[in-house]
Amino acid sequence: MTSQIKALSVHLLTATGAVFAMLAMLAAVDEEWSLMFLWLVVAFAVDGIDGPLARRYNVKKFAPEFDGVLLDLIIDYLTYVFIPAFALFKSGLMDGWTGWVAIILITFASAMYFADTRMKTKDNSFSGFPGCWNMLILVIFAVEPNFWVSLGLVTALAVAMFLPLRFIHPVRTERWRAVSLPMALAWTFFAGWAAWVDFHPDSWAHWGLVVTSVYLLLVGVVQQIIPERG
Repeated sequence: MTSQIKALSVHLLTATGAVFAMLAMLAAVDEEWSLMFLWLVVAFAVDGIDGPLARRYNVKKFAPEFDGVLLDLIIDYLTYVFIPAFALFKSGLMDGWTGWVAIILITFASAMYFADTRMKTKDNSFSGFPGCWNMLILVIFAVEPNFWVSLGLVTALAVAMFLPLRFIHPVRTERWRAVSLPMALAWTFFAGWAAWVDFHPDSWAHWGLVVTSVYLLLVGVVQQIIPERG
């Protein structure tokens, strides 16, 4: 297999995320939330592996006809932002005006953030909350907190998108990656399991989701507070 075919195959793998997004959207329209999140978890897994493959097979050199970064951003907006926001609104977990506020904050702030050329830091982390609303909203479906709590979380993270706070990329951020990458893999497993059991309130996966989500959300800020040893 030539280098060009390998590089093009990575782009094709990334593009499957659009198919999974459509399958998730079809499930969401029918209010089949568990199935929707299962498709989003599949898309999340693809998003986790296509980046390392793109760097390994040097897609910028061997398949420059396609912009992998742009392709990734388009799919991420669908799977990380648009579809989860739709689900949050239609599910009734945030009724009335709170649901409207949530979807406006999520979609508007994320559109601006995804177009921000300053989103990446020198250590390959993100500057500001990177719009991973699929993760937050899945946890909301699993835990079902009071809608005021949900609104507070959505508002705080929308503001955090534009603050000088660091959020790790579990694959690309080298510092503490030995812990962060297993945490991200564990989150993916817990998310899939929680959706598979239809977010049953007694599922142990919910606790795993909460623990791994808190770690992934805060570890970058902790790294900012604790200086790296030279």
